[in-house]
Amino acid sequence: MNIPAGLGEALLQSVSDAIIATDREGRITFWNPGAERIFGFTGGETIGQSLDLIIPENLRARHWAGFRHTMATGTSRYGQGDLLSVPALTRDGRRISVEFTIALLRNASQEVAGTVAVMRDVTKRFEEVRELKRKLAEVGGKS
Repeated sequence: MNIPAGLGEALLQSVSDAIIATDREGRITFWNPGAERIFGFTGGETIGQSLDLIIPENLRARHWAGFRHTMATGTSRYGQGDLLSVPALTRDGRRISVEFTIALLRNASQEVAGTVAVMRDVTKRFEEVRELKRKLAEVGGKS
């Protein structure tokens, strides 16, 4: 495959989606400008920090159980291009809805070294769907 020069850097630095990489312990190792825009934290504030920065407290136990399982087994049920939809936290404490895919990062020995996630803020769409469902329920309840 012939990859154009600069393609990787252009994607990492200019795509509007958040691209976040972690090490095996869930510490952030890469945070692109899209992540800054979506979550409000700068890369300097996040590098070396736990993913807990963006995970709502009530979801952390479930997240870390899945993360540890993925690090131990080298498999993720979300690693085949499946989109996962979850709530996330912004710097100012707001909850947003994100969809993301995850890929495992491997070292030279093919051992899992961390993860990279590509995330998109879908809060507006989530709220629109919720409102449509509410209106449909109202109409359905009037018959």
